[in-house]
Amino acid sequence: MPALTELPTVRALLEHAVAAVGGTEREGQVRMAEAVDRAIRTGEHLAVQAGTGTGKSLAYLVPAIRHAVEREATVVVSTATIALQRQLVDRDLPRLATALRKPLGREPTFAILKGRRNYLCLHRLDTGAPEEPEDTALFDPFAVSRLGKEVRRLHEWSSDTETGDRDELVPGVTDQAWRQVSVTAKECLGVARCPVGTDCFAERARAEAGRADVVVTNHALLAIDALQGYQVLPEHDVVIIDEAHELVDRVTSVATAELTAAMVSVATRRCGKLIDAEIADRLMEAGEGLALVLDDVPAGRLDALPAPLAGSLTAVRDAAHACLTALGSERKEDVDEATARRLARSLLEEVHDTTVRMLDAHEPDQADQRDVVWRSGDQYGAAPRPPALRVAPLSVAGLLRERVFGATTTVLTSATLTLGGTFDTLARQWGLPPRRETTPVAPVPSATATEKAPPSDTSEPRWTGLDVGSPFDYRRNGILYVARHLPPPGRDGLGAATLAELAELIDAAGGRTLGLFSSMRAAKQATEELRGRVEHPILCQGEDSTALLVRTFAEQPRTCLFGTLSLWQGVDVPGPSLQLVVVDRLPFPRPDDPVSSARQRAVEARGGNGFLTVAATHAALLLAQGIGRLHRTTTDRGVVAVLDSRLTTARYAGFLRASLPPFWPTVDPRVARDALRRLDAAAPTG
Repeated sequence: MPALTELPTVRALLEHAVAAVGGTEREGQVRMAEAVDRAIRTGEHLAVQAGTGTGKSLAYLVPAIRHAVEREATVVVSTATIALQRQLVDRDLPRLATALRKPLGREPTFAILKGRRNYLCLHRLDTGAPEEPEDTALFDPFAVSRLGKEVRRLHEWSSDTETGDRDELVPGVTDQAWRQVSVTAKECLGVARCPVGTDCFAERARAEAGRADVVVTNHALLAIDALQGYQVLPEHDVVIIDEAHELVDRVTSVATAELTAAMVSVATRRCGKLIDAEIADRLMEAGEGLALVLDDVPAGRLDALPAPLAGSLTAVRDAAHACLTALGSERKEDVDEATARRLARSLLEEVHDTTVRMLDAHEPDQADQRDVVWRSGDQYGAAPRPPALRVAPLSVAGLLRERVFGATTTVLTSATLTLGGTFDTLARQWGLPPRRETTPVAPVPSATATEKAPPSDTSEPRWTGLDVGSPFDYRRNGILYVARHLPPPGRDGLGAATLAELAELIDAAGGRTLGLFSSMRAAKQATEELRGRVEHPILCQGEDSTALLVRTFAEQPRTCLFGTLSLWQGVDVPGPSLQLVVVDRLPFPRPDDPVSSARQRAVEARGGNGFLTVAATHAALLLAQGIGRLHRTTTDRGVVAVLDSRLTTARYAGFLRASLPPFWPTVDPRVARDALRRLDAAAPTG
């Protein structure tokens, strides 16, 4: 291998990689690669906004790989979606490893790593899962039959798979079936005690990741690594967080806990044969009491625990603690008993720790509150769900600041990071201090061993924000039309004027419309009422798999596709099939959403603007992501139509507009319709 000083510069490697994959050099990509290289060398965290089409994957992978080869270290790349993981592992990294083999002196290595629950457990496969059927299966013989067929299929697949990775099973199986053949980290016996530990798929994946230059994982596992007391990811000194706009939501989701009466019942059954029956009976009675109390608690956020609920939770907590004490510590025992004891302990600890957290959640001073508790579940809806208590953190900033930014050099990137025109909005949520100006990034000589500053007494992490722009000419290729003449949206669905406006826009565009709605109810209403009024086919999310609907929409240019949240971020349809994106209303969180409403109140309790900090930030992020569906290549053209007049009239409108690409703006419907007609006439036929 070449000596350290002989490795090519990041700029030279990037040029080599781009040429090898048949691409062209882009200014934004070069600036980003040099900024990532500088961050790795100085230890200063970097937030870099790179618009669609920049080629940001290569821009961070090239300096990451160079660092890993130079230092014989591991770099972790974390993503939010399976789609990007697959793109990195199946396309980008194999091509890049081949391209950089010669200039680096060896072929870089990479691996993908997921949580243990994503891998088949050979021990669970041999011994079978505990008999814990879900409530629906008890009364539904068809569900039992389907479950049995899926488990048999998993047994057959186990002899064919090389990785045991659930994502490689096509078609997939239900979560209930997968739980029969997998374990959580807490349920795992450990490689030393497990009789098939040497063949474990999860351990094999971890070992491969430990030897790799680049490990691709997801935000959930990154959060688990930060939350747990033991290391999940391999030793690393740099982490690159792609799709960083989703980081807070994904970490919040991992840090959210749930408690149901069924969980208490299962925990009782798991420990029943291992401890004194009288102690187990206490937990069963406490669970039955919780079920009765939960039936009387209305759904929604709980600003204070009602006395009966607090008493019930206390009983569950104390009974679970007694069961844990009776179980005692792990001892020398046969594998079957060790497995049973590990399964019982894992769920008992979850029940106990969750009740403790819920009982401790409410502080007299709202500014000191750390968690929000709410009751979810709907017993009377079309798909009845048993009541459940949930608890989530009001902020993950402290966790990220201490366990991520405090531990490793971190690069955060996305096409959407500057909300309201500044990185500070998301930086606060990540736990980074405000930074009012971006710092120009100068290239760092690659021969420099390190430019990391010596330890400082200040506890604030140092970071730089950089926007490398986009190759898209938004002002020439896109129009942002806001229907200022429409009345503000109400709570009773889409009004007649809004539906008429939408129909006129679709007619002008000749179909080619992606309708992004704030609720499934609105998407269905628009679909039902417009199918008889416009001549173009309208597909609606939920009528088939989302992937099939998107493919049909892309292949049939005069088709419309209506849907909700997953379409705001998950649609990639370049070309004339998509020339109009319609947003029915600004995507604020629901007023009754327990987490966002509690976060707003917490901000206000500390003297801040809760609406702007939480609700408007949420809307800006989702709006920018949704509007980004219009431009996927440099040749895409079209109109974004926002049918919510508040984007021009409300006091927060400037903040939202500053979060969006710089489209040419108009409030004149004739301008929008005329532009759409011209685009339709110029589009290829057939």
